[in-house]
Order: sequence, then C-alpha cells, then structure tokens
Amino acid sequence: MAFVSDFLLGLQLSLRARFVSIFFILIITLCVATLLAAQFSARQPQTVALDVGISVIRFSLPLFVILMVQELFTREFERKLHLRSFTYPRARLYWLLGRVSAILLLAGSLLVGMGLILAAMAVLAAGSYEQTTPVGLGFPYLVTLSFVAVDLLVVVAIATLLAISAATPSFVLIGTIGFVLIARSYTPIMDLLHNSPYVVNQFADPGLYKDSLGLLAFLMPDLGRLDVRMIALYDQMRFLPSDWPLLVGATLIYVVSLLALTSWVLNKREFN
Repeated sequence: MAFVSDFLLGLQLSLRARFVSIFFILIITLCVATLLAAQFSARQPQTVALDVGISVIRFSLPLFVILMVQELFTREFERKLHLRSFTYPRARLYWLLGRVSAILLLAGSLLVGMGLILAAMAVLAAGSYEQTTPVGLGFPYLVTLSFVAVDLLVVVAIATLLAISAATPSFVLIGTIGFVLIARSYTPIMDLLHNSPYVVNQFADPGLYKDSLGLLAFLMPDLGRLDVRMIALYDQMRFLPSDWPLLVGATLIYVVSLLALTSWVLNKREFN
C-alpha cells in the first residue's frame, strides 16, 4: 500500500511539472524533424524520416527522464519535503520504487506515443514514392523500440543513483548525459581503433588507448549496440546482433544492480 501511495504521488508531482506540455513539445519536435529530413534529403524519404525520428527519440527521452528525476528527487531534497515522507513507519525502498515506477510509466507512455507518431510520419513521408528497400514498420520496428526501452531503463537507473547520492543538483544532468554519451559511443570508437589505429597514433599508443577504453566494458553496459534501428530501416532482422539475449540480459542485470546500489545509498544517507 505504501508503494502505491508513493507511485500515485510521483505521478501527481510529474503532472504538476508540466509533463503534458513537455510531451507535446517533443511530439512537435519529432514531427518537424522527420518531415524536414524527408523533404530535403536525397535519400529514400521514408528511410530518412524513420532514421531521424529514432535519433530524436533516443536523444529526447533521456533529457525527459533527467527532468523528471530532478523534479521527483532533487527538488524534493532541496525543499526538505522528503523529511515528512521518511517520518512514516515504512521502508525507504517503497518511496524509491514508487518514484522510479512513476518515471518509468511516464517515459514509457512518451516512448509509445512518439513511436506511434513516428510510424505515422514515416508512412506520410513516403507519399506515392515506392522505395526499393521499404522500411519495416511491423515487428522490426517493435523490436527497435523495445531496445530503446531497455536503453531508457539504464538512463533512469543511473539518473536516480546520481540524484540520491549527488550533493549538487547540476551533477544529475551533467553526470547522466556524460554517462549516456560514453556508454553509447565507446564501442564505435573501439571499432574505429581496430580498423584505423592511425587516427590516434600521433597522440597516444593505439594499443594502450584501446585497452584503456576496453575497461569501460566492465563499468557500464554497451548502449551503442542497443541501437538496432537497421532492422527497421531496411526490414532485415539479420542486422539484429546474434548475441542480443546476452546483451539485453546483461543490461537488465546492470539496471537491477544500480537500483540496489541506489537503495543502499538511500538507506545509509543521513538527511538533515
């Protein structure tokens, strides 16, 4: 019962933080970006619209999550409202899970809404033009959005951990964005070093640089490989990584570990 009350309170606070306004702003941004990309690109318009739209979704959703985390955690700590919540005879874990569940519900709803709008915009962008390689707006598209959802779980977990443990509110924004950028880009950088080591040989030893980046695989999940949009852009499931069950499973274990660490930090933290 305590979890349900915290969950409902989290939803109420999110709606007060102009969630509806943010939702429509992101939808309008998605529509404008996909239409402009399809109209002014020399490539196949439907493929371009879907490609740009997925990029907009993967860029905007983490920002939305950060805003919600700051609203439900950071601002409550600043206003000392959490002291009243913690005076009730209940575990802090319920308070944490209630807020996280509210963020996940809102972010998931936004993902579903933007996904449906993007599919409609991709169909609209095609017009009467018949592409030689049609996009896959069926099962491949659902798989692509599912992998985006897994990526979003990591963003929620790391943002929540930073909000609970950080001393400054700005660190939630900076730390989460930095984490996402590194986790999404270190694998392409590793591939670049493997295929073209000369790009860094003027500044550092390519082998040593590659080994240093390889250590990141033990500290964070490979969010770059969760971007499987190629299966939807070309309607070819062969672009899906062969080890995707291991990839998704390892990422979910990472999310659970982060939430467990967040719960431990919350229980150990002393609030004044």
